[in-house]
Amino acid sequence: MSRILMISDIHGCIKQFNELLDVINYNPSQDNLILIGDYVDRGPRSKETVERVKELVDNHNVIALRGNHDQRLVDLIRTESEMVQGKFLEHGGIQTLQSYCHFVTDNMNEELFKQAIEYIRVHFNSHIDFLESLPLYYEDSHHVYVHAGLNPKYINWREQPEHDFMYIKEEFHQSKPKTDKLVIFGHTRTIELHDSSDIWFGQGKIGIDGGCAYGMQLNCLIYDEGKYNTATIKNPGLEGY
Repeated sequence: MSRILMISDIHGCIKQFNELLDVINYNPSQDNLILIGDYVDRGPRSKETVERVKELVDNHNVIALRGNHDQRLVDLIRTESEMVQGKFLEHGGIQTLQSYCHFVTDNMNEELFKQAIEYIRVHFNSHIDFLESLPLYYEDSHHVYVHAGLNPKYINWREQPEHDFMYIKEEFHQSKPKTDKLVIFGHTRTIELHDSSDIWFGQGKIGIDGGCAYGMQLNCLIYDEGKYNTATIKNPGLEGY
């Protein structure tokens, strides 16, 4: 039986992501790697992270889900929404623009912001297409994988709004999922669930977001022959960038 390797919320921390794949001895021909969304924002190298994830999906049958930050970048490029633009900058988007656009500095103004959006639209449309194409969930015989969680109001969780797959928090954390399979999710840093950046094992669900882009850690949940193990790469203060 192949190992299932689960990682979420890389957020531009490509160095830690590559180190984590080395630590777990990731073998594309034998392992099933499942990435649970949020490849961009906050961390320093969003562009390289999306390139790496795209390469893994295209060449090694890796499953990559769409997170709320990935969707927000798509919306930034595809629409003219001022609300989206504000949320993007408020939640770590400046680091994404700096990763994609060599001319973006910390002193962002409206004109530079518009130039950056257009630059990504012209030069990295393939990245936006890729992020937009990613599924909101994945399911196998063992687990349901989703970026944020499942809304307990829906008997059939597959019918919940798209927004819930990427954004839901407390309602999901505080309920038992309406599925017999364990739900593997990211989105909410585990330090908010049990005062630790380590993987959180809850009732019918497992949270794996270690808060890497916040200077904490990148986690991998490993499912192998019916047992769970974990691996971690620390990221104190985003050192090394």
